[in-house]
Amino acid sequence: MIIETIAFYLFATVTVASGVMVVSARNPVHSVLFLILAFLNSAGLFVLLGAEFLAMVLIIVYVGAVAVLFLFVVMMLDVNFAELRAGFTRYLPIGAVIGLVLLLELAFVLGSGALHIETSELALAPLREEVSNTEALGDLLYTRYVYLFEAAGMILLIAMVGAIVLTHRKRAGVKKQKIARQVARDARTSIEIKDVRPGEGA
Repeated sequence: MIIETIAFYLFATVTVASGVMVVSARNPVHSVLFLILAFLNSAGLFVLLGAEFLAMVLIIVYVGAVAVLFLFVVMMLDVNFAELRAGFTRYLPIGAVIGLVLLLELAFVLGSGALHIETSELALAPLREEVSNTEALGDLLYTRYVYLFEAAGMILLIAMVGAIVLTHRKRAGVKKQKIARQVARDARTSIEIKDVRPGEGA
């Protein structure tokens, strides 16, 4: 119990500190690295809560894909962040108002007692004792919520195809592969026989 408490406070402290460094670091590459550190410590917190599936998803999806994508985009685009931060003070009042509204919403949720209700009373599908967290989640997704799960996959697929179509550009002078023409080739159209005389070359 003491080891779990120490691990919780260690992971929580590093997560909060990494989150602060993400928004306060001057170098965007350092911000992405601190974001990866925050994700890793959040995964540790999920493991302590018994949600090992969410921990693995957080590491594989966010650390392995999203954060690394951010890092490569930041390093490859060579964006002048000094120009982007030039108008930071101009938008500071709007950001302060939005932050105050979010803070008031959090205070309202904490003060309403919504978090003090027993979660077992609100659970629509309580976990069985004989199965693991990952097995119970998979059983729930592919039985009760299978249509919603498939609909979410179709929406993500449409969004991916739409993003590819919108960002695809036709460039002049680029050779494209024509599958039908390649399949229709035969020996008469692909082989050319020349009579090369000695000493003259091809």
